[in-house]
Amino acid sequence: MNRHSPAFVVQIAETAADLRTAQRLRYDVFVTELGGDGAMVDHANQLERDGFDDHATHLLLRDTTRPVADQVVGVYRLMTTAAAAAAGQFSCENEYDLTVLRASGKRLLELGRSCLHHDYRGGAAMVHLWSALANYINAHQIDLIFGVASFHGTNAAALSAPLSMLHDRHLAPADLRVTARPPGAIRMNTIPPAQIDRVAARRDTPALIKGYLRLGGVVGDGAFVDHGFNTVDVCLILATDAISALQRSIYTRGPRIG
Repeated sequence: MNRHSPAFVVQIAETAADLRTAQRLRYDVFVTELGGDGAMVDHANQLERDGFDDHATHLLLRDTTRPVADQVVGVYRLMTTAAAAAAGQFSCENEYDLTVLRASGKRLLELGRSCLHHDYRGGAAMVHLWSALANYINAHQIDLIFGVASFHGTNAAALSAPLSMLHDRHLAPADLRVTARPPGAIRMNTIPPAQIDRVAARRDTPALIKGYLRLGGVVGDGAFVDHGFNTVDVCLILATDAISALQRSIYTRGPRIG
């Protein structure tokens, strides 16, 4: 644990070395901590990477009180429609049919590979990342943000309460309702609404998902079991009013993105 008060700076990755620092943190979180794996994971160099990285923008949260080689403690991967076109698709189109979003005419931004170093969770680190994200959204006039968020593990039955609650309380309207793709797609609404243990459902919902829901986020239809990353994923969508709520929720001026 870092014994000093952190000094946070958020930057956009500009060099190959910057990108590797993001991929190294992703390896620590998604592979070492959560047990994920993938075709392009570089175990020898401890990098979690894929083919979308070269087209995306990476927000890096640094704690400058740490050694230079170990300063990156938070990451967000951002993909605009133009970046997705260059990559061939959005990252989460492997899991979700995004036809309704693509047809919406809105300026889209996909959020992905969000992670924090374990010593920085539950504190100010996420506020700094979200503040930088709000600045990016403003600068690029984004109308709608979306991306998958994950429950750890692939035992969907164990997640029936939170998944059913998400479907009952937070299902996206039809014009934003993306749908999970087979073969990984599973139903979310396996428990009738009156029978959902809502206390257990809230307890078992990851903090990041709850944060998006508090901002007005909604979920697509169906979850996706990702055995490669040892997760059950849901697709979260935040429309223009939710983005405004994100901006209002940042109670301090965010760090400029350099």
